[in-house]
Amino acid sequence: MAKKSVASLQTGSKRLTKAIKMVKSQKTGSYTFIEAVMAPEFVGDWLDKH
Repeated sequence: MAKKSVASLQTGSKRLTKAIKMVKSQKTGSYTFIEAVMAPEFVGDWLDKH
């Protein structure tokens, strides 16, 4: 099961979103975090892909 977190960032006239997803490793069973900053319309696709 993965935990999802999304924070909105505003820099000047651009609106960006930082997405963080917790992913469980198949090898060790430990959890790692994947982070990315992108436009808000791409967050859903990014979360589905990772």
